[in-house]
Amino acid sequence: MPTAIAVTSPDLVLPPTDHQTPTAALLQSPGAQPLDAALADMQVLVEQHGYVIGLYPASIAPAHERRLHTVRSILESDRIALIKLDLPPLGVAVLVRQLRQLSICDFSAGVVASAARLLSHYIYSGALLNSVAKLDRVPVSLKSHAKSWVPGSQFGVLANPAPQLIKIGSGELTGPDFATQLMVGKGQLQSDWVTATLAPAWQVQGIQECALPADSPRWWGTAKMIEFAAFLPDISVLYQLVSSVRREVCSWCGIELIGDRCGFCSAPLSPPENQGRASGVMNQGAPIQHGS
Repeated sequence: MPTAIAVTSPDLVLPPTDHQTPTAALLQSPGAQPLDAALADMQVLVEQHGYVIGLYPASIAPAHERRLHTVRSILESDRIALIKLDLPPLGVAVLVRQLRQLSICDFSAGVVASAARLLSHYIYSGALLNSVAKLDRVPVSLKSHAKSWVPGSQFGVLANPAPQLIKIGSGELTGPDFATQLMVGKGQLQSDWVTATLAPAWQVQGIQECALPADSPRWWGTAKMIEFAAFLPDISVLYQLVSSVRREVCSWCGIELIGDRCGFCSAPLSPPENQGRASGVMNQGAPIQHGS
């Protein structure tokens, strides 16, 4: 069985890209499931899959995050990874699907878990907003705040990999310099800017639409928005990207990893001289060629 990928909300599970891509398990909140049931479900996942990689957005409720760590602590299992993702909701969903794709490849659970940090650098996650007055997750200038009160104003915002904000009609968002597809989740804003302007400017190779994650309006500060995320869709490119990084063994828990931090115990890579060799590939676009 492949390593289990688990999420904290069902709307973070995008449709599979093919018949081989597995779905993800659901790690429910304390309000939806008592602790003993959560423990039993996690124990079954570990027994069936060997390892479980739980992915959750940094924006989830503190009680839900505490539940995740409580379950892992009580089970005293070193086979459960909990990875907090500081991405917008649709970006999280895209990354979750990429890890679901990688979970059936010949990578160890430790490599799949630590690949989350690597792959997040290649996801261009943003939104089209009618107002930035309540946007607190991306730096917004006082000038932009003032413009957001002008009727009809719209803003293009990029949260990852580097924050950027423009007023529609007076600038362009910096896109990827490698081949991507675009995932689009529509909120209550009526506009074709994402598909008619942004997509051609970023030279995306395809557009997919999905339901807007439930937490997106809260994350972006408005329901009048359209969320988008440009991503690497090809499993062969993802495989090449992950396999090109030097693999190390965590000196703390003994699990294999890539990059500079263990995905299971979060211990930094040691000794320090190995970090430079392992992390170089994580620079944006390094191993990706145009049109790949």
